[in-house]
Amino acid sequence: MQHNMVWRTALPLGHSSPVFTADHIFVTAFEGKTLLTICLDRATGKVLWRRAAPREREEVFQQTNGPASPSPVTDGANVYVFFGDFGFLSYGPDGNERWRLPLGPFNNANGHGSSPILADGKLVLICDQDTGSYLLAVDAQNGRVLWKTMRPECTRGYATPSVYRPAEGLAELIVPGSFEVASYAIETGEKLWWVGGMAWQLKSVPLIDRDRIFVNGWEVGGDPEQRRKVPDFARILADYDKDHDGKLSPGEAPPHKASDWFTETDLNHDGYIDEREWQFYQVRSSAENCLVAIRAGGRGDITNSHVLWRYRKALPNTPSPLLYQGVIYLIRDGIFTSLNPENGEVHKQARLTGALGRYWSSPVAADGKIFVVGEDGKVVVLRAAPDWEILAINNLDEDAFATPAILDGRLYVRTRAALYCFAKPGH
Repeated sequence: MQHNMVWRTALPLGHSSPVFTADHIFVTAFEGKTLLTICLDRATGKVLWRRAAPREREEVFQQTNGPASPSPVTDGANVYVFFGDFGFLSYGPDGNERWRLPLGPFNNANGHGSSPILADGKLVLICDQDTGSYLLAVDAQNGRVLWKTMRPECTRGYATPSVYRPAEGLAELIVPGSFEVASYAIETGEKLWWVGGMAWQLKSVPLIDRDRIFVNGWEVGGDPEQRRKVPDFARILADYDKDHDGKLSPGEAPPHKASDWFTETDLNHDGYIDEREWQFYQVRSSAENCLVAIRAGGRGDITNSHVLWRYRKALPNTPSPLLYQGVIYLIRDGIFTSLNPENGEVHKQARLTGALGRYWSSPVAADGKIFVVGEDGKVVVLRAAPDWEILAINNLDEDAFATPAILDGRLYVRTRAALYCFAKPGH
C-alpha cells in the first residue's frame, strides 16, 4: 500500500480520528501527561501547530483506551475538542484559543470514548458514566451551556450521537445508552422516545437512513447463552446481608462471584452495593446484544411499535456498522458480514482470511470499495456488494485504533505512530 502513499507524518499517541477543513487536518493526542490538539496541513501533512490542554487529573483507562480517544469536530474553520481529563476547548484555524469549558471529573471505569458532534450551532456530547450520566449541548460560538439533560437510567457508555431530521418537525438527537436507544430534541434536550432491549455499554454511532435508524450494541454477557436471571435485591439481602443494614459490603458478596465482581458492581465506589446498583446489575445480566432497526417517530416507549427487526450474530464490539449502497456491513474480529437493511437477513458472512485480528475502528467506504483497519495495522480493501470479496490486504506494521477517513479521493489512516495519506496516482 505504501507505493500509493502521499505523505506520512509522525504523531504522538491517540485514538482519535482526523477531521478536515479545506486546508487543515485536526487530531488530538497525548505525549507523556500532556494533552494535545494538533493541526496539520492537508496537502503536505506538515504539523502547523500544537496546543496543550490543562490536565489537573487523570482518568482511569481500560488498556486499549487512552486520554485522547474522542475525535475532534470542526465547523469548517474552527476545531472543537473534548478531553475527559479537562472538558471542552475550541481553537481557531490559527491555533488561537476561542473558549474553554471545564467538565467533570467523570466516573467512567474505562475512560471516555464518546466524541462530540456539531448540530444546529450546538456542540453535543454524551457524558454517560456509572453515576451522574447526562447529555450536554454547548453553544459552539462561546462555550456557554445551552442545556443539560440528566440520564439516570444510564451507566457507562462510549457512543457518539447522530442527528435525525424528519421530513416534518424538528431535528432529533439519536443517543445510544445503557439498555436503550433514545431520541432527544436538539433545541431543548427533551427526551422524546426510546427503544429498550439493548446491550449495556453501547459504543457505536447510529446509522440514519431516511426514517430508519440502525443501532448496534454488544457487550460481554449479552449473547443468548450468557444471559441469566438475577434474583431481586430483597432476596439477596435476606440471604447475604449479615448486619441488616440494607446493602452489601465486600464480605457479604455472594460467594460464587468473581473477585472483581464487587468493584464492577459498586458504581459509586462507596464500598457497598445498594439497591440501585443491584438493579443495574440485574438488568445488565439480562440485557441482549443486538443490531436493531427502528422506524423513527412516536413518543415515549416505542419498543413494541417501532422496532422493524433485530439481528444478533457476530456483532461488533466497538466498530460502528456501515451502510453503503443499500447494504449494511459489520466487522467483528476478523468476521465480516453483509446484511439486508430491509429485514436484517444475512447476505454473506465469512472470515477475512489473512486479517483475523481484533478490530476497533469502523469500516468506511468510497468508490465501490470498503476499507477496514485492524488493530495490527492491516488495511483490508473489499469490493462493496452483498457478496463482498477481499481485493487486497496491506500491512502498515503499526497498531491502529482510529477509524480512517476518506476525502477527495484520498484515504487517511491513523496508526499508533503516524497519520498516513494515500491516493491513487493523479489524486
